[in-house]
Amino acid sequence: MNIRSLTRGDGVVIGAAVLLFIASFLDLTSLPDCSGAFCPESANAWDGVSILMTVYLAGVIGAALVVVARALPQPRKVAGLDLGQFGISFTVFAAWAAFWWIIDAEDAGAGLILGLIAALVIAGAAVATPLVPALKAGLIPAPSPQAPAPYGAQQPGGTGYGYPGGGQQQGWAGGGQPGQPGQPGQQQPFGGQQPQAQQAQPQQPAPAGGEFAPFWFAVPVARPLFPEDGSPTPIAELAPGTWYLAVDQRGPALVAQTQDGRRGVLQDTTGIQRG
Repeated sequence: MNIRSLTRGDGVVIGAAVLLFIASFLDLTSLPDCSGAFCPESANAWDGVSILMTVYLAGVIGAALVVVARALPQPRKVAGLDLGQFGISFTVFAAWAAFWWIIDAEDAGAGLILGLIAALVIAGAAVATPLVPALKAGLIPAPSPQAPAPYGAQQPGGTGYGYPGGGQQQGWAGGGQPGQPGQPGQQQPFGGQQPQAQQAQPQQPAPAGGEFAPFWFAVPVARPLFPEDGSPTPIAELAPGTWYLAVDQRGPALVAQTQDGRRGVLQDTTGIQRG
């Protein structure tokens, strides 16, 4: 599970679910005496199985399914429905039941009123999150990535992406450069000034200016990563709030590498954030 894939809408769902759970311990009625489903006097939701299951636990369970579905790397299905859609159904049912429970109550107490408000917020946030851009934004901001070092460059600490083995590169050891009298015990540093005989060597050609330079990026919403061979089945899902490395470009698409080393094609690159 990746908590960085949670959105602001999921944060609203979590907060409202906590409020709904607290409301289940409050009085359902403010009447001095109670009757029917709200007995004994000053009963809360835990004293009535029907209201507990149809409103309070249904809302909390639905909120949990919505959040878990968002955090999973691959979608899960229950009874043919996506786990998130199944959770949304629970939250809508809880809000619907809470509305009719409060309509039927003679004098609703804090437990019913707060429960209805929390159930409506859960259902509204769960339904609106995929539709409202403000709610689709990441709940946890992504950390600023370090700029990728050039291929072969040494990273701090001697190791890094594209630099196998680590360790400082050594110059000529034990004496001077070819064609120059040796100096015992002295090493010529890599990149230091070379004698004229070495300067006469041909220079390596510079890389073409149009070559692709790897960069870090983050996606605004969860997006599928497809295999490089063009298969339609995604191999992974890129989650917002996580940085990925773009290693190549194919027209408008990017070849991305995940944190576990998998590579695939990101076809939808609109709105990505470059590091």
